[in-house]
Amino acid sequence: MTFEDLGLRPEILRAVSDQGYTEPTPIQAQAIPVVLQGRDIMAGAQTGTGKTAGFTLPLLHRLATHASTSTSPAKHPIRALILTPTRELAAQVEESVRTYGKYLPLKATVIYGGVNMNPQIDALRAGVDIVVATPGRLLDHVQQKSINLSKVEFLVLDEADRMLDMGFLPDLRRIMSLLPAQRQSLLFSATFAEEIKRLSDSLLRDPVLIEVAARNTAAENVTQVAHPVEQARKRELLSHLIKTQDLRQVLVFARTKHGADRLAHQLERDGILAVAIHGDKSQPQRTKALSDFKEGAVRVLVATDVAARGIDIDQLPHVFNFEMPNSPEDYVHRIGRTGRAGSQGDAISLVSEEEMRMLGEIERLIKREIPKVVVAGFEPGSTPRSEAPSRERGRERTPPRRPELPPAAEHHAQRAPSEGVPKPAANNHHLKQPMGHAASHGKRPQRQVAALLGGLGRKGD
Repeated sequence: MTFEDLGLRPEILRAVSDQGYTEPTPIQAQAIPVVLQGRDIMAGAQTGTGKTAGFTLPLLHRLATHASTSTSPAKHPIRALILTPTRELAAQVEESVRTYGKYLPLKATVIYGGVNMNPQIDALRAGVDIVVATPGRLLDHVQQKSINLSKVEFLVLDEADRMLDMGFLPDLRRIMSLLPAQRQSLLFSATFAEEIKRLSDSLLRDPVLIEVAARNTAAENVTQVAHPVEQARKRELLSHLIKTQDLRQVLVFARTKHGADRLAHQLERDGILAVAIHGDKSQPQRTKALSDFKEGAVRVLVATDVAARGIDIDQLPHVFNFEMPNSPEDYVHRIGRTGRAGSQGDAISLVSEEEMRMLGEIERLIKREIPKVVVAGFEPGSTPRSEAPSRERGRERTPPRRPELPPAAEHHAQRAPSEGVPKPAANNHHLKQPMGHAASHGKRPQRQVAALLGGLGRKGD
């Protein structure tokens, strides 16, 4: 099957050809004809399957075929709304809309938090057909009365499972209450949890179910391995593997923003060019970090789970779990960053003794055993190499360490007012286990922990 067989408009086929594509991916081949028929869909597909074009191409076709009758920019209605969980993903989707719609008389814009609202307001006032948005910033515009959703014909929820994980369900319900009842709705999700099914029941009308990958499974072309190692030696092992195997374009997952920054600095001291990306970074900083990583200017990108959702690199070869994720489902999302578009990828997890229980839960979810390979010189229980001289050299420039929190507490204490931070995973009972260094100091008085956690802000990565 070719794109010509799908019945798309010539202008769209020309744009697709410009990108060098001739044959649709499985999700595109199944979703595009259904969307062109005007049906609602509930589609399940892992990242890297081409799902963005799976809804972008037919949406552009229908908008161009049934043109708006408004001629005045002031009366120009927003006809399509695409919601994404993160800023990076919103920017990526809007770029896809522009790429495939460049020969059509349709206008699109993207709105997300972390940047000035005024340019977004100006773009909306000038008149746009398609808006790609994150839920929080979209509601900011609703409150400012700078956007009108009463004429929306098409609604797309991209990565709906992640939006629910991040606590956006109340925002989504409010947004849906502002949309016309008569519309075409498309829901895309990597997993179909019960919450997703309940959301689809309230959102979709007689949807067509499309699923091109087994639920909650890891990509088949990703080689997975776990290296048992002492918690205190993880950074040393990570540097060792990157250097000895001469790894390039390495995406490393850390659990917290503070941990991501600290690890990036430590890798730099080891002579490995690295940069961290998370919600405390400004949007220009996040954009530059991604650009430098894609272009090879930096060797390692250290990211939190939410910030990594916008990373779209077809040939990303290596993903490391420096710390195991908060839920088994997050593991699937993480390693889905590699092995995309038919390429091979490696997913390497550095697992301390305290994290072995989580590794077992991951194996039960993906229904496969992950090989455990002990790296010579880094055997669990082994004595680290002598670091006394390096500690002496670094003593003057090493800032005092802040009091350590249990990992669950640190995860929350690092939140900052920024859009898009996941709520604690429902399946987080493993966090009750003693975790690394923090556990060795005993339990903190409840009042002290409460004081440390006081004053938490709204959702943010």
